[in-house]
Amino acid sequence: MSIGEVLARLRPEFPDVTISKIRFLEAEGLIQPERTPSGYRQFSRDDVRRLRYVLAAQRDQYLPLKIIKEHLDAIDRGLEPDTPSPGAPRVPRGLSLAGALPGPDDFLREANDIRLSRAELLTASGLAEDQLAQLEQYGLIAVRNGYYEAEALIIAKTVQEMARFGIEARHLRGFRNAADREIGLVEQVITPIARQRGPEARARAQEAARELSALSVRLHAALVKAGLRGELGG
Repeated sequence: MSIGEVLARLRPEFPDVTISKIRFLEAEGLIQPERTPSGYRQFSRDDVRRLRYVLAAQRDQYLPLKIIKEHLDAIDRGLEPDTPSPGAPRVPRGLSLAGALPGPDDFLREANDIRLSRAELLTASGLAEDQLAQLEQYGLIAVRNGYYEAEALIIAKTVQEMARFGIEARHLRGFRNAADREIGLVEQVITPIARQRGPEARARAQEAARELSALSVRLHAALVKAGLRGELGG
């Protein structure tokens, strides 16, 4: 969309918005429309959604642009901004509850696009700083592009729950090694699929990886359960 088309979409809800206002919000880094080779702005639907969020936050909550920008950053990282008053962003409820941790059948469904700072991960998981350091030391959690992703939160919360039984990060190196072997097995299967020509090859490879990963988690859970049943005479 051109800037004029964006203005026409916003005016019914925000009568005071102007082209100058949109350009100002762009200059402040709240939106980043693409540019044509000749320099004209091209706005996406996401740009329009962000503009609506900014304008509504200014009109309804009287928030300064600095706080609105922090809220947008939280949203971009898959978090929930602490509205209406400014504060630390929150992990979505589905990932913040220990009882909501996924089971074997849905462990590897499409992950939420969540990116957490170190402080946010510690707060959401309940881990202590030394516990997180140990998880990183043993390769159970890693930073990617400066943030911790949704899987890191799931691992952190799971380990935090296991700590109640006296299990520490050093006891879990076998899980890391087993996961690496399973990853290698899945890659052996999906690599030939991904190398096939055609636009659907990548999608087939991703679907095969999801299904095989879920099956491996189910198999692992069943083997552990069967082994414990034998040990406990159940």
